[in-house]
Amino acid sequence: MRADRLVSMMLLLQSRGKLRGRELAKRLEVSERTIYRDLDALSSAGVPVYAQRGPNGGVALLDGWRTSLTGLTEAEVQALAVVGAPGALSDIGLSASLRSGLIKLAASLPAVQQRAADHVRQRLHIDGTGWFEGQEDVPHLAVLRDAVWRDRRVRLRYRNFDGKTGDLVADPYGLVIKVERWYLVAATPRGPSVFRGSRVEGARLLAKSFTRPPDFDLAAFWTEWCRKFASKRPSYPVTLRVTREGARALRQSRPASEHALLSRVGRGGKTVTIDFERQAIAFAQLVTLGPGVEVIEPPALRLRFREIAGDLRALYGSR
Repeated sequence: MRADRLVSMMLLLQSRGKLRGRELAKRLEVSERTIYRDLDALSSAGVPVYAQRGPNGGVALLDGWRTSLTGLTEAEVQALAVVGAPGALSDIGLSASLRSGLIKLAASLPAVQQRAADHVRQRLHIDGTGWFEGQEDVPHLAVLRDAVWRDRRVRLRYRNFDGKTGDLVADPYGLVIKVERWYLVAATPRGPSVFRGSRVEGARLLAKSFTRPPDFDLAAFWTEWCRKFASKRPSYPVTLRVTREGARALRQSRPASEHALLSRVGRGGKTVTIDFERQAIAFAQLVTLGPGVEVIEPPALRLRFREIAGDLRALYGSR
């Protein structure tokens, strides 16, 4: 709705200061032409907003002007009502602050909206934890959080995917949690990089601070990094002969994007090709599935299963 967009624009300018028209258009998901029409509407409503042209131009509110909004839409009340205190905030010591902040916010709502919020809380609960994967230990998270909050340089001891450990100095830009996994986004000599929190084996806060790039946006960087990571991930295609029971078991460990392929397995079985990224990952996922899943290719993985089968036969066959 346009009214919601006008309020969002006003709050963006109030919290972020001057923004270019294209940045507002991107954040509000409309065209620049729409942004300037909305500016005219705000100005007509008495909001002191102005636009400047040129290299240092942009859209801004008159210095010192602020709005006070006391009402929330029904959808906003519903969304706020189901916000809990996820484990991520507990990890960095902010869960209590979230709870107290929500209590204060709820107390400031009109009585009718307080009843609406309570109505939603009794009908919708969001649990962001997984069933079987345990939370990773991140022993140096407190140091990383402190460095991010204070814009302080850190010396890291980091173990990469291949198990090699090395030391480096980095400028920590931010922390990201993705499915209960913590990641550090930090600047290094090769540019902004991502470090998995559980692989940080040492972290020491340095005395020297750093200047955060004014145009760095953590959420935008993370989205782009994830896109590139997905496009560059290693590929290890495996051809399998699966029965209906094997396909059902395999779906438990594979992403939802492959479920349609696996669900089409008939009574007589089917041959399918699935990408497991690495041989070790393929072996770990397939070895527990039993005779309902047979590796056809690549030969090296099939040979590994044959060797395992021989070892198990030697161990258990004669008893």
